[in-house]
Amino acid sequence: MDLLLSLPLASYFAGPMFTSWSGSLNLLFFYMTWTTLVLSHSPLRIELVGTLAVRIVFWLLPSLLFLLFDTLLPSLAESIKLYGSVSLPRRNAAALVRQVLLAIFNLALSTAVQAGISVGVGTFLHRPLFKTSTALPLPWNIARNLLTLYIAREFLTYYIHRYILHTRGRVAKLHSSYAHARKRGAPYALMLYADHPLTLLLNRTLPVYLPAIIVRPHLLTYFLFTILTTLEETMSMSGYTLIPGIIMGGIARRTATHYASGGRGNYGAWGLLDWVSGTSVGKDMAEDIQDEADKHQVKERGQKAVSDTGSIMQEGIDGLRKGRKSRKRNDY
Repeated sequence: MDLLLSLPLASYFAGPMFTSWSGSLNLLFFYMTWTTLVLSHSPLRIELVGTLAVRIVFWLLPSLLFLLFDTLLPSLAESIKLYGSVSLPRRNAAALVRQVLLAIFNLALSTAVQAGISVGVGTFLHRPLFKTSTALPLPWNIARNLLTLYIAREFLTYYIHRYILHTRGRVAKLHSSYAHARKRGAPYALMLYADHPLTLLLNRTLPVYLPAIIVRPHLLTYFLFTILTTLEETMSMSGYTLIPGIIMGGIARRTATHYASGGRGNYGAWGLLDWVSGTSVGKDMAEDIQDEADKHQVKERGQKAVSDTGSIMQEGIDGLRKGRKSRKRNDY
């Protein structure tokens, strides 16, 4: 518990909300906390507790809140759910409790599997799996590693989902009987981990953890990647129409369509490979981005920005011309 409370991630990302703190002071506080953490705990313990904390904060707690909202206020939830009332959770207390327990068990199982792999790989390499130094990773390295991890995750998610979880094999039947037990409607966030343990590991744990094992980024970069992917999966599985952002709105709709269609398409996390491979169901990634851009008037705003920039430049040129003319008159 002391390690969980001392994780600096929350203070680092929440720090900008306290306007009385400058950015440099916030970074200094984060560095001091991270250094103390690294010097007082083992890398494996930081990795496992940090990953578990991220999934509790960014998936388990929000999904339980969403579940309460959907079940206690169904008439209000129905109005903001993709596919309406058919997307609401069953109002069966016993079934929901079993689903919550299954999700928590899968979360613990995923953490245990990660612990086993980290111990095995660390023992083989004779060093921690992730770089756990007091030196903070540089922004360029963070961006490069995140891009690599996201690309690898998209490939793994797509091909595992399409060719293993939605074929005619035994594993596909397990996935269908758990994740696709409801034959219609959008999912809800609790269903993210309410799958069969084997298919959960293949579909959720492996695409995130395997690329990290290969890339072996700084542990803080891995934490950031885990936060971003967990938030993305929680929002995309919520089934709500009010998901903010040009990209996330499309991901949520494609995820809802995947479940509503019984898994006939939309296998990737971002929809890029579905668009390339022709396995999109409903609107594909390009259409979603275009729709969201039109909704947020991106084109009009861009044209206005260009027009404003042009006006400013023209005013500057006119000012220079007037200045030259006045100097010439003064010379005469």
